[in-house]
Amino acid sequence: MAVAVLGLALLALGRWLGLPWRLRLGGLAALWLAAILAHLALPEGHALRAAIGGSAAGWAVGGVAAALILAYRAGLNCLKNRQKPEPPADGPFRPAELDRYARHILLREIGGPGQMRLKGARVLVVGAGGLGSPVLLYLAAAGVGTLGVIDDDVVEGSNLQRQIIHSDQRIGLPKVQSAEIAVKALNPFVTLRPYQRRLTEDIAEALIAEYDLVLDGTDNFDTRYLVNRVCAKLGKPLVAGAMTQWEGQLSLYDPAHGSPCYECVFPERPAPGMVPSCAEAGVVAPLPGIIGSMMAMEAVKHLTGAGETLAGRLVIHDALYGETREVRVKRRPDCPACAKA
Repeated sequence: MAVAVLGLALLALGRWLGLPWRLRLGGLAALWLAAILAHLALPEGHALRAAIGGSAAGWAVGGVAAALILAYRAGLNCLKNRQKPEPPADGPFRPAELDRYARHILLREIGGPGQMRLKGARVLVVGAGGLGSPVLLYLAAAGVGTLGVIDDDVVEGSNLQRQIIHSDQRIGLPKVQSAEIAVKALNPFVTLRPYQRRLTEDIAEALIAEYDLVLDGTDNFDTRYLVNRVCAKLGKPLVAGAMTQWEGQLSLYDPAHGSPCYECVFPERPAPGMVPSCAEAGVVAPLPGIIGSMMAMEAVKHLTGAGETLAGRLVIHDALYGETREVRVKRRPDCPACAKA
């Protein structure tokens, strides 16, 4: 009787202290072992043995039986958990997802089928800077199931004027890791794959082949032409944007479906100094948000089939004077990047 009271007291104390079940069960096991040792060590008729009751053999059999019962219950719980796996990324929506994407599902052009296509989509974002920031945030918010982001840079204080996915607390952290933190905080139903390195010839084709759509927001022509060439070769659609100072541009390049590629529109690289980078010429803070959001919109439309994309059209936005122009663009039969696409 005394042992039972002491055992209940240990369980109550463990619960009051918030101890895990493993520690509470460990306390009971120690009490059980002490009862057996008392019967083995103390002489017959000792007061403590009388208070404990039973015998060493009885306590041993009782302890083994209790252990078997606990093991049986643990096995049943394990089997139950295995029978109820989490829905796969391309499976039905959880109730929380239905609530999250309700405004999309209400749209006739997207609806449930379109949202399911977003959930099953794999999108690679090249660059986690000014354009990559709004692209990643809006695609994550929209429910794109798998996002990849590749960038070899780290967060610097000078980035925070426009690269809204990063924060002051994450200065010095690789941009892809900072982006992963932000995306997970925004939408836990989205998977983000971070690639902390520069996109180079030796990995570009294998990496891009894993994705359905590529969005390029880089600030150098070497990477832009590399991404375009690989996308054209693999038949992957590409949304590419660029910006400097007060002006930005974007289009969707998809030569596999008849529209031009990036090199069709820009067959030659500008002469050195003709198109300075943001670090050299500056850029107004909201401009990456404008162009990046338009890039994310093109991705959503392409993936869901809603509306008309910018394939075959180049949009140029002048933020200083609030003007947006559209230029029709066509494929070039002699384009070295997509002539054979």
